[in-house]
Amino acid sequence: MAKTDTGCKTNSGRFFEDFRPGETLVHATPRTATSGDQALYTALYGSRFALNSADSFAQGLGLARAPLDDLLVFHLVFGKSVPDISLNAVANLGYADGRFLLPVFPGDSLTAVSKVIGRKENSSGKTGTVYVETTGHNQRGEAVLRYTRWVMVHKRDAGSAAPEPVVPSLPDAISADQLIVPENMVGKDYDTTLSGSPHLWEGYSAGEKIDHVDGMTIEEAEHQLATRLYHNTARVHFNQHAESGGRFGKRIVYGGHVISIARALSFNGLANALNVAAINGGRHCNPTFGGDTIYAWSEVLDSAAIPARNDIGALRLRTVATKNRPCQDHPFADSEGRIDPATVLELDYWVLMPRR
Repeated sequence: MAKTDTGCKTNSGRFFEDFRPGETLVHATPRTATSGDQALYTALYGSRFALNSADSFAQGLGLARAPLDDLLVFHLVFGKSVPDISLNAVANLGYADGRFLLPVFPGDSLTAVSKVIGRKENSSGKTGTVYVETTGHNQRGEAVLRYTRWVMVHKRDAGSAAPEPVVPSLPDAISADQLIVPENMVGKDYDTTLSGSPHLWEGYSAGEKIDHVDGMTIEEAEHQLATRLYHNTARVHFNQHAESGGRFGKRIVYGGHVISIARALSFNGLANALNVAAINGGRHCNPTFGGDTIYAWSEVLDSAAIPARNDIGALRLRTVATKNRPCQDHPFADSEGRIDPATVLELDYWVLMPRR
C-alpha cells in the first residue's frame, strides 16, 4: 500500500523548541456552551451544587439563571489550548493565579488565547517546561477566566541546545480583596434547606479538615467522554494503541476530570460553596487511570470577609484527592516529604459562601 502523503496539512503539535516567551497563541474552535453541556457535566460527576442546578435557585440569589459550573468553563477554555500547547505533553504539572472573572451562562460562546510567559529545559535534556497564561472570552470579548499553567513537553531533538531559561514569578495566592462576586449576586435570604446544608461561612474556621467520605470510580468511557466534551485532544487520554508501549502502558485520565470529581465529592461537607472564585495553585501529584476510585478531603486554609459585603464571605480551601484509598487513613506525604502514591491531586482555591 502506498504511503499517504500528509504534507503539512495535519497538526503534529508543538514541541518544546517551538515555544517562544512573549508569543501569543489564538486557539481554534469557538464553542457555544449549552444547557446540554451542563447536563452532561452533571451526569459525568454528579455535582449537586444548587446554584448550577436550578434557574429558580440562581434567581433567588439575584442571577438571571443558573450559570455553568465554573469548572466546566475552566475545562472548555483549557481544552481549546491543548492542540497548540500540550499535544506533545508528558504531563500537565500545575496551575496558579486562576481568576474567574465573569459567570458563563448557557448560550454564551467561548474562545481562548494563550501567551507564552516562560520556558525551561529539564535536566534530562529530553523535555522542557513551558509556562502559559490562558484567557477565555465570551462572545462580547469579555474575559471570563484567566489562569497560568505549566506543562512538561517533549523536545523534538534531544540534542538541541538548551534555551536561556525564563521562569515567571507567580503569586502564592490571590488575596481575598481581589475575588470577584458575580454581578447582582446576593447571599441574603439564602435557602439552606434547598441547598442541602445548614453550614454557612461563619461555621468554618482555618485549620478545619473535612473528609468528604464518598468515593467515585472512574470508568474508561466516562473520562474519555468528558475529555472529548472539552475538545481536549491530548493523545495520552485516548490512544491505547500508542500508550500501551508508553511509560504507564495505558491511557492517563485528564487531570481536570479528577478536579471535577473532587469538587463534586466536596458537596458532602461544603454544599454551600456557591462557586469557585479563584485557583491559587494546584498540582497533579500522581497519574490516575480508568478503574481508580477517587476520594477527597479538604482543609480550610483561611476564612476572609469580602470588602463591602456582609452577605457573602470567602473560604480558602486545600482539597486533596486520593485514589483507591479512603482519606481517613491517608498520609499526604511521608516523614521525608515524599508524596504518597495514592495522592493524585492537591488544589488550593477560593470559594464564595453565603453569610448569616
